[in-house]
Amino acid sequence: MNSNRRNFLRNLTLGTGAIVTGGQAFATVIADESDRRLMNKATPSAGSFNMCGYAAPKLNIVRVGIVGLGMRGSGAVERLSFIDGVEITALCDKYPDRVSGAQKTLAKMGRPKAKEYSGDEGYKALCESNEVDLVYTPTPWELHTPVALHAMKNGKHAATEVNAGLTIEECWQLVETSEKTKKHMMMLENCCYDFFELLTLNMARQGLFGELLHAEGAYLHDLSKEYLFNKNAYADMWRLKQNIKLNGCLYPTHGLGPIAQCMNINRGDKFDYLTSTSTNDFTLNNLAKEMAAKDDFFKEYVDRPYRGNMNTTMIRTNNGKSIMVQHDVSTPRPYSRIHLLSGTKGAAQKYPGPERIAFGHDWIKPEELKDLYDKYSPPIVKHIGEIAKEVGGHGGMDFIMDWRLIDCLRNGLPLDQDVYDAAAWSSIIPLSGKSVANRSRSMDVPDFTKGAWKTNKPVNLTLDGGGNTTVRSVPAEK
Repeated sequence: MNSNRRNFLRNLTLGTGAIVTGGQAFATVIADESDRRLMNKATPSAGSFNMCGYAAPKLNIVRVGIVGLGMRGSGAVERLSFIDGVEITALCDKYPDRVSGAQKTLAKMGRPKAKEYSGDEGYKALCESNEVDLVYTPTPWELHTPVALHAMKNGKHAATEVNAGLTIEECWQLVETSEKTKKHMMMLENCCYDFFELLTLNMARQGLFGELLHAEGAYLHDLSKEYLFNKNAYADMWRLKQNIKLNGCLYPTHGLGPIAQCMNINRGDKFDYLTSTSTNDFTLNNLAKEMAAKDDFFKEYVDRPYRGNMNTTMIRTNNGKSIMVQHDVSTPRPYSRIHLLSGTKGAAQKYPGPERIAFGHDWIKPEELKDLYDKYSPPIVKHIGEIAKEVGGHGGMDFIMDWRLIDCLRNGLPLDQDVYDAAAWSSIIPLSGKSVANRSRSMDVPDFTKGAWKTNKPVNLTLDGGGNTTVRSVPAEK
């Protein structure tokens, strides 16, 4: 074998992808230079501050500014209005009519009118306001990081809908800004607060599953006709455009967040590397053609590079565990987040239903599962769960999430989800895309904790020091 051939194979093995021509090597860079630089931020810098377990000063009243008042934002206005100790002081949306609609919700809930902001960059003035403590952001994805950064830089805590960041650069910006400002940056991953997920988290904490060695999560939800190709759903068709712009696992955190908490990711273990594979697109372009035949509006979406329908991403952790995450929002199959935990003493799975738990070859009986709910539902569920079901929001998990966030801020408690979780979970989006683009090659996941994962404490769902945030009566029409 000649030296050029040997060097070529060696470089491929090392991941440089160098092409040797005429005795000269030209590097084909898999990740761009900024990503290479960011992957190496593995050691704490001078003055680095660990936000995991950080308790910010108490806020007796949490003044909330909400940026983005579409589908998720309008619901947040109503849910937050139920929580005592909250004042919604500011509302912002690109479209002024949405702000007006949110004002009507506040009036219906007996809340005072909030200050109004609108336009493409109205969020900047809201973040700079002296009347806001927490900026709550349910906007299109590409605004999540810019709004959160501007909030923290102006002395506000930030809570953003999923996904928190779309690039490794954005994920690092969120981490470094939160550490520098000592302001919380929480990704609003509501599925971490669903009832079965909370049950299995507490059971994992109690050791009932033994050592967890594998987990699976997903977002399998056919959005194609009802949402992606609906002119009245996502403003400016932004989510359909993301399905053209991005490939890989576009929406990992609903399935990944709950199992990552169970497996102590960033708190005793961390993501090490991933590989990702996507199918071709077999439905989205065909649907675009079908819609364009009826409505010229959709002609610009024909023959575009849609992402593959099904993506499967495999993650290996530093402690030798495995995690599978799947994403498919464009084929007709039943909704599923999978939520499977597999340990040395037992297993749990939520989808397909019914919810089930096993400590051997067979799933336990329904009455035994009820006993587990009674015994191992964490204190937060026993304290606020029934009220959350009445208020609503995906069966109550949205309200548990909102209530918990406010209660932690009011009592100076660490948050269940910190900026490192937001960054690590969101990083799956760009890393899976790079893996898919490079024949499923493995991609290292940055250590956003810079080594602190080895000593960070697991999520604690007790109400020690909190739980005193009360809820207003639910209106009769609810």
